[in-house]
Amino acid sequence: MADEALFQFLHSEIIQYVNSAETGESENGRCVSKLENMGFRVGQGLIERFTKDTPRFKDELDVMKFICKDFWTSVFKKQIDNLRTNHQGIYVLQDNKFRLLTQLSAGKQYLEHAPKFLAFTCGLVRGALSNIGVKSIVTAEVSVMPACKFQVMIQKM
Repeated sequence: MADEALFQFLHSEIIQYVNSAETGESENGRCVSKLENMGFRVGQGLIERFTKDTPRFKDELDVMKFICKDFWTSVFKKQIDNLRTNHQGIYVLQDNKFRLLTQLSAGKQYLEHAPKFLAFTCGLVRGALSNIGVKSIVTAEVSVMPACKFQVMIQKM
């Protein structure tokens, strides 16, 4: 429980630090980009540690199941609530109570701040997939707080 609170506090402080360094409308995109790049590097490191004793994955669906079950559980202490795919390289990961959004109020006025709180996690997933050998684009959307959807588009090489 204490490690979860520390992670949430660290995440909030990183967002505040990056956001204070980048002020203004055009810098908001730069802030999100910096947070995603931080998450990318962390995701690369974490997936190395988590997969060292894991057998090779058969296909990208196996990889996504690993991300949704084992990786997500290790980082956020719960599994993804729903994984959907169109079997053409697009996966939607739904978390109905995303831990990094729970500290924000559920009001609609905070929806504009959600991308900053999701950018690190998008990078985390993209970095993890990258280190497994899966090139992807990860985006996130929030319609009702604290639920969010992460869309992972696998890029064929």
